[in-house]
Amino acid sequence: MIASRRSLLLGLSASFIAAPALAQGNLLDQGRNLLGGGTAGSGSPGAGANNLSPQQADSGLREALRVASQRTVTQLGKPGGYLNDPQVRIPLPSYLESARNLLAKAGMAGELDDLQTRMNRAAETAAPKALDIFGKAIASMTVTDARGIVSGPQDAATQYFKRTTTQPLSQAFRPIIDQSLSQAGATQSFNKVSKMVSDTGGGGLNSSLGGFAGNSGMMGMGMPQNFNFTDYALEKALDGLFKYIGKEEAAIRSNPAARTTDLLKQVFGR
Repeated sequence: MIASRRSLLLGLSASFIAAPALAQGNLLDQGRNLLGGGTAGSGSPGAGANNLSPQQADSGLREALRVASQRTVTQLGKPGGYLNDPQVRIPLPSYLESARNLLAKAGMAGELDDLQTRMNRAAETAAPKALDIFGKAIASMTVTDARGIVSGPQDAATQYFKRTTTQPLSQAFRPIIDQSLSQAGATQSFNKVSKMVSDTGGGGLNSSLGGFAGNSGMMGMGMPQNFNFTDYALEKALDGLFKYIGKEEAAIRSNPAARTTDLLKQVFGR
């Protein structure tokens, strides 16, 4: 009985994902009928997708995750993948951005721009490591995971990836980002700029500007306690990665043009 319910659950996965524009309640009612031993009428929403075998539905769900992760890594792991995309470009730490105008007066605008470029280049270098990690998460997906994805919110697959891959992604990305920033001299530049905007009220920067800023105007611009440059770049790199996973998931759920393989067209087609 349990095995039968699991098979029926997998058989429903195409229905839940293939028709996001249809009333979710109708799909859930259909699922309850099937799991309860009933049958859905031929005119029910998503009825065609229920003709798929459990194996086809399971393969289709995994294929959707594979395609979403591959597109994401391809997009972000190329030169400019982060830097040239306003949606995922890694910004400077807020306290440096707040001090940009004053730092520019001290002749350090170029160093700020270089810092931002180096952070984004480091993220682009690390991004290809994500593909294998996403692949392992897809391979280890359980029936419970699948149920959560097909019956959950529109970003359920993205949330699944966040839960299962954040830790291994962090472990894989950290040494690459750290090495990239160190070799490029970005860490040294960061430390230099941060020292100028110290948590003592900006006295170093104020001195460089001949007293132009005034200590009272620089208060609160200092580097937060225990701030780590690599940790910051890593966090923002992962934010961008999952943002793109979410975009790809949404496209596969709702846009037929995004179903670029025969299996996706078969499973997610109306």
